[in-house]
Amino acid sequence: MLDNDLKSQLQSHFAKLTRPVEITASLDASEKSQELRALLTDIAGLSPQFRLIERSEPGMRTPSFALTTPGQDIHLRFSGIPMGHEFTSLILALLQVGGHALKLAPETIEQIRALDGEYKFETFVSLTCQNCPDVVQALNLMAMINPRIGVEMIEGGTFEQEVSERQILSVPAIFLNGEEFGQGRMGVEEILAKLDSGADARDAEKLDARAPYDVLVVGGGPAGAAAAIYAARKGIRTGVVAERFGGQVLDTMEIANFISVTHTEGPQFAVALEEHVKDYEVDIMNRQRADKLVTNGDLVEVKLANGATLKSKTIVLATGARWRNMNVPGETEYRTKGVTYCPHCDGPLFKGRRVAVIGGGNSGVEAAIDLAGVVAHVTVLEFDSKLRADEVLQRKLRSLANVDVILSAQTTEVLGDGSKVTGLKYTDRTNGESKQLELSGVFVQIGLLPNTDFLKGALTLSPRGEIEIDAHGRTSMPGVFAAGDATTTPFKQIVIAAGEGAKAALSAFDHLIRSPIAAQERKAA
Repeated sequence: MLDNDLKSQLQSHFAKLTRPVEITASLDASEKSQELRALLTDIAGLSPQFRLIERSEPGMRTPSFALTTPGQDIHLRFSGIPMGHEFTSLILALLQVGGHALKLAPETIEQIRALDGEYKFETFVSLTCQNCPDVVQALNLMAMINPRIGVEMIEGGTFEQEVSERQILSVPAIFLNGEEFGQGRMGVEEILAKLDSGADARDAEKLDARAPYDVLVVGGGPAGAAAAIYAARKGIRTGVVAERFGGQVLDTMEIANFISVTHTEGPQFAVALEEHVKDYEVDIMNRQRADKLVTNGDLVEVKLANGATLKSKTIVLATGARWRNMNVPGETEYRTKGVTYCPHCDGPLFKGRRVAVIGGGNSGVEAAIDLAGVVAHVTVLEFDSKLRADEVLQRKLRSLANVDVILSAQTTEVLGDGSKVTGLKYTDRTNGESKQLELSGVFVQIGLLPNTDFLKGALTLSPRGEIEIDAHGRTSMPGVFAAGDATTTPFKQIVIAAGEGAKAALSAFDHLIRSPIAAQERKAA
């Protein structure tokens, strides 16, 4: 199951185990069970600390396995075969159950330990989903700390009937005690905030007490990370406040054009960004949404959605962008019920079905190519009279027998039966005729919108809502700079955002060192 090179690498990691790990597998004669048995047998042979036990357990999904250690009350289970993106979740769980230190702040560990009640989490995943491991790994950590928390990863490809019965059309899909708990990427902090109702108020109180920063970066994507690093290197007080560190990069499957990095994936790149920022004295405030920007004397204030206010001498806005919605009837109602924005995450859930991709740019055509290998049929709908994707992608698309392209098509409505998508309507822009497609999924790939709604009225925005900046990254508000996809800078690329973030931080530093001189000159005049 595992090749020799991988086994050798894993053995070196498992040499760090300090206590035994019991792997209790529930298996039968099915092909999936045989595959899981082979995987677990390979793993069990990599350390004398591992003990593989086969035992049929009533009420447990098959194939599945639980991880625990003698003397500890741990409820952690994998149902299905955790390969693909979930292989890392498995290895981390083995290390943690085996005594490897948990990488969480002491106050977070205490908050998890203090949770009262019984929590049984089920997380449905697909092995191609880059967002799913964050949820699985976060919940596994929590189960390690609090014995009242039980967690189970459920691989949808193995349990297709259950996925269908529960009408799961988007992953990760998280259930708590049998009820829907959440959809999409969530870390420990996000999960805790939903479980602990007083967390936001305590966070706001702590944030309000922060002393003013020299540079406060709003946003944790490539532009924000670069700005934080370049500011901190100047030895000035630097903070980063972000709704989710990594930003849009977290939703990017493949990165193959960042100079000097031949290939990586978005979530890995996001982790590298945060780890690099942590090398410096930067105050990182994650899971915080900016709500308003105002000036207050010599300081600029960022008011947060939880009621807290952060103060700084200068600000670098690097809030990035989000997926653009179609804004048609049915889109909101059927989001996660057939309307989705991540072909890599949710594509496997539509195996054997008919789907549509909205958008004929690079993202849309790449999505159609990926989906064509999984689903029965893909229809690409493009508003323009021609596809806008690179020619190399268009050639690949044209070579696929189960893909149709409809040009000059304006999507007007997503159709459904109340619980899931059943089709969509579109208008043929060449003659105004309304048409309808029967399908099970709609993958929206029509570009991005800048995350600048909270800045309206505070500084100058372009007609597209982008922050207008000059060559130095300066905005219309003194002391406030901006960088990345939220700005008027052309070409929304990671490498450009990183460079713009560095430039904005250097401009902010230049503003800081010149401000006292300017103040003295004004006073003398």
